Amino acid sequence: MEKTENMPLWVYLAFSSIPTRKAALLLILACVLFSVYCIPWRLLLPNHDWVAQLFLIEDWSWFAMMLPVMFWYWLSLRWVDNNSGWPDRRQQESQSPRDT
Repeated sequence: MEKTENMPLWVYLAFSSIPTRKAALLLILACVLFSVYCIPWRLLLPNHDWVAQLFLIEDWSWFAMMLPVMFWYWLSLRWVDNNSGWPDRRQQESQSPRDT
């Protein structure tokens, strides 16, 4: 993504190396999945041994860190969608050099 004149720095920093909206959505989905994993499930479900073996996190610190990151990506996605938009895929392909 290229920085436009009216794009805030926080939006550019979120998606500076993300070329498409699809990639940004995949990044947000990965954050959501990792946030769910970061919930200390072994504290919430103490009587299940398989939970203790699968979910290794025992405190809320990782989950607490992932929430603002996920919110930042989501807000950045909304800003790009509402203001500058994502570059057209065909436009990106025509600008990238092709190997022959």
